[in-house]
Amino acid sequence: MMPQTPSQEELDALQQRIGHQFQDIDHLLRALTHPSYANESPGAVDNQRMEFLGDSVLNLAISTELFRRFSKQSEGRLSRLRSALVRETTLAERAGAWELGSCLRLGRGERLSGGQFKDSVLADAYEAVLAAIYMDSDFETASAVIVAAFEKDLAELEAGTHSQDYKTRLQEQVQSAGDVRPRYAIIHTEGPPHARKFTAQVKLGDEVIGQGEGMSKKAAQQAAARVALENLQRPARKED
Repeated sequence: MMPQTPSQEELDALQQRIGHQFQDIDHLLRALTHPSYANESPGAVDNQRMEFLGDSVLNLAISTELFRRFSKQSEGRLSRLRSALVRETTLAERAGAWELGSCLRLGRGERLSGGQFKDSVLADAYEAVLAAIYMDSDFETASAVIVAAFEKDLAELEAGTHSQDYKTRLQEQVQSAGDVRPRYAIIHTEGPPHARKFTAQVKLGDEVIGQGEGMSKKAAQQAAARVALENLQRPARKED
């Protein structure tokens, strides 16, 4: 039995989520091909070289956007801002937003071990898909996809409120107010084994202060912490 590969219907849906219709679908298929799949499938080429190219495309797109938005910042500051955006957990979250894990071509062993949920696998595939878009079109098209995906984070950097480690940020905020430690729980899991979606809640004491979803438990907890921060920052409504 050959390892699993996405159907044409799944590839069509993925292209809709990405926002790019591939002229050459082989670019996308190669980007989705993990080394474990290539090892078990004669003739298949893995996505590692595309990951290398996608990393450069991503960094150039983000660097260009930061250079444009932060015209008075030094080189060192721009480097730190870029590092806050371009890291494994962030890229895995972006891959989760595209539901990339459900379309990855993984070897049997890697799929059984949950490779489609691993941040490292998702981040690598995300960069490879960016390379695929670049190879299929041009840098401007790939850059537009990247900037759209990172727009909320870029806006938060401009506002000085950005932090991708929302759990740490929430912990620091509640500790400064003397509150108890936030507690997280996975309250719901749905989807087939290759495309799980988790729902997490975060509580202070008995009060639910945030809830979020993600393609991994860690991503769901980060999403819940982000919502909690937004809720805590809203002014309390006055009672009538």
